[in-house]
Amino acid sequence: MIDIHCHILPGVDDGSPSWEITAEMCRMAAEDGIRHIVATPHADERFFYDRSRYEGMLRKLKNVGCGIKFSLGCDFHFSFDNIEDAVLYPRRYTIGGSPYLLVEFSDFGSMPAIREGLFRLANSGLKPIITHPERNLALLEAPEKVVELAKDGCLIQVTANSLTGYWGVRAQRMAEMLLKKDAIHVIASDAHDPVNRPPLLSQAFDRVCRLAGQHVAHALFVDNPGAVVSAANATRDARVLSRSSSDQTSAG
Repeated sequence: MIDIHCHILPGVDDGSPSWEITAEMCRMAAEDGIRHIVATPHADERFFYDRSRYEGMLRKLKNVGCGIKFSLGCDFHFSFDNIEDAVLYPRRYTIGGSPYLLVEFSDFGSMPAIREGLFRLANSGLKPIITHPERNLALLEAPEKVVELAKDGCLIQVTANSLTGYWGVRAQRMAEMLLKKDAIHVIASDAHDPVNRPPLLSQAFDRVCRLAGQHVAHALFVDNPGAVVSAANATRDARVLSRSSSDQTSAG
């Protein structure tokens, strides 16, 4: 499996506080069957995003990674200042050398503002991946808006342990609704530590297998995130498998 959203770099945000904790998270992820992790430090009003520093840390991460492969990305807060910077420097925050950008909405964003910001990012050559909408307070009140965004070509990433109940009944129900409507493209851990928010995917993989079938689970945990992290496929849109067919249909 491939995890494209993980706060595994130590001491840079509210994720891992030390290299010792990072090593433990790597051990857990490897035992869970994760073979590639994208390190995604926050970029928001609280945490400054220092790409060059993180690239240096990524090299050290590979030495403690239990054989896991790593890429660098960003947990990109959807703010005016961040959008302006990403428009000027389209690859500063993306996953590896790809155009894919993890985008975290504010709990208080309006849909017109969201659509305008997404349009600006797309016009700059970026492919936004909306992170954990099932945990967003505003979108929990209007889950159909997420389905609309997916139909319009946005990529959607749900948190693994939302499907297993960690974030509560409402988040779980919304995640299951999005799964039923083929409105999820990637499932990731959004891990922050080894205890409360660990880098684990296998339980959610099993849950998706029960709800939607193994072919859908493989798409959401392996094929689609694999397309995102693959340098060779950097210009490819992530794909989502139709539940009624083994053919892949474009999400972009």
